Amino acid sequence: MNMSKVNRVTEFILLSFPCSREVQMLLFLLFSVSYILTLMGNGAIVCAVKVDHRLHTPMYLLLANFSFLEICYINTTVPNMLANFLSESKTISFTACFLQFYFFFSLGITETFLLPLMAFDRCLAICRPLHYPAIMNRRLCINLVVLCWVTAFLCYPVPIYFITQLPFCGPNIIDHFVCDPGPLLALSCIPAPGIELSCSLLSSLIIFITFLFILTSYTLVLRAVFRVPSGAGRRKAFSTCGSHLVVVSLFYGTIMVMYISPNSGNPAGTQKIVTLIYSSVTPLVNPLIYSLRNKDMKAALRKFSCAKISQVNEHS
Repeated sequence: MNMSKVNRVTEFILLSFPCSREVQMLLFLLFSVSYILTLMGNGAIVCAVKVDHRLHTPMYLLLANFSFLEICYINTTVPNMLANFLSESKTISFTACFLQFYFFFSLGITETFLLPLMAFDRCLAICRPLHYPAIMNRRLCINLVVLCWVTAFLCYPVPIYFITQLPFCGPNIIDHFVCDPGPLLALSCIPAPGIELSCSLLSSLIIFITFLFILTSYTLVLRAVFRVPSGAGRRKAFSTCGSHLVVVSLFYGTIMVMYISPNSGNPAGTQKIVTLIYSSVTPLVNPLIYSLRNKDMKAALRKFSCAKISQVNEHS
């Protein structure tokens, strides 16, 4: 095929959730409330950690960074999805589509790097409690967080560049609410098994290596916990790690379904639901999971809420 003679697609149509106008308005209201609650919940954790000096420890700095990541992550998909519910055309430009693809995946990879870092932090705290303050100091914590962000944002530029060079000559309809590699590769005028394989291998390596790191960390944690003589000590250790394990299960359980193979044959409806779980539902429930199981975080959130209410009352 002569690439110079191919009429390139200049925009895509994100079908999102095709349904009647009334149902779309209902979905718009539902996702709007979910979006606002997600921003408020994760924003409250970030603010609580910032204002409460007792939470200026690696564990809570990582949690605040994770909540900030969730705010960024949900903003790559939900605002455009809400706009699509109100739009008749549901179009997204070629450039905007691939920018969304890049930031959506880069932030997702950042999450796959931050979760093992949080597991490593808990592993050190429980398995090496005496050496933990010296090893995991504030400087090392910040350096590791920066490394996670920078490395994640360097993973996908090359694969995305090669996908943008494929000829997209129509159709331009993506049966999804986000620009995802599977539907995008399916729209290419020529097969691209090399690019598809490279995306699949990159996703698989990142997912499995980080997941194995988390499993190893918590295997060491369990071994250390069962050596604790007191039942109260074991319960405290399990409580500390329990919330993180719930988040790991939600996130990895869904991304393993989706991205081990971009064109694995999952129906479009299944792809949308699974993507919705890890990109929108998980960021919504994470603040509840972390705050409800953590006394220090609940106390900090109450303190932050009371301070804000007092400020409002003073101004009024």
